[in-house]
Amino acid sequence: MNRVTQSLVLVLLGGAVLRITTVSNEYLNYVKPGFRYLLIAAAATVLVVGAVGLFKKEDGHRGPWVAWLLTLPVFAIFLVAPPPLGSYAARSEEAPARPVGALTAYTPLTAPVSTMTIGEFLGRAWGDPTKSLAGKQVRLTGFAVSSKNKGQWYVARMQIACCAADAVPLKVSVLGWPAPAEDQWIEVTGTWVPPTAGGPEPGTVAPELEATGVTEIPRPVEPYE
Repeated sequence: MNRVTQSLVLVLLGGAVLRITTVSNEYLNYVKPGFRYLLIAAAATVLVVGAVGLFKKEDGHRGPWVAWLLTLPVFAIFLVAPPPLGSYAARSEEAPARPVGALTAYTPLTAPVSTMTIGEFLGRAWGDPTKSLAGKQVRLTGFAVSSKNKGQWYVARMQIACCAADAVPLKVSVLGWPAPAEDQWIEVTGTWVPPTAGGPEPGTVAPELEATGVTEIPRPVEPYE
């Protein structure tokens, strides 16, 4: 790969990242919204470096053939950009991870139906001594994940600290409603089912929600919590 080709790859890579961060919201499939301007700055720098290299005089030097691997991220972004993490990443039957930065104190739920993140639901179900979820209607948004246990399925969402590489699944077991298609995004309304005395310790199994309604929705622009 000669200098001109290397510079062209940098221009394409920088342009591809600028496209997913300025023209569309595809960058949200990989990182949290707060990283947008850092990505724009990095992509602009890479593009400028590549553009400068295109106008430099070619010295005949050729890099190793493995340098062509630099083109793979470009093709991945332009041609086969992966969707956000979904049911495949969340399908484990193990207990869902504890929410990142879970609250230790929660305000009372006063609305007829309280909309909350799955992370907040898990925190209230596992660690709220006031049992603020008891008897309250809540609404959760996530994607459907099947379970190996008969008659059980999950509403789930991936939580990230910075990017998809550190994602952990947050899951709530949905009872009393037929399972939607795998990976279908949904809004689930229902009430928390408190664990029975002598049952598994909170945090070792997914908390349960008795569903009163399930609505299919499009995938949200921001897929992660």
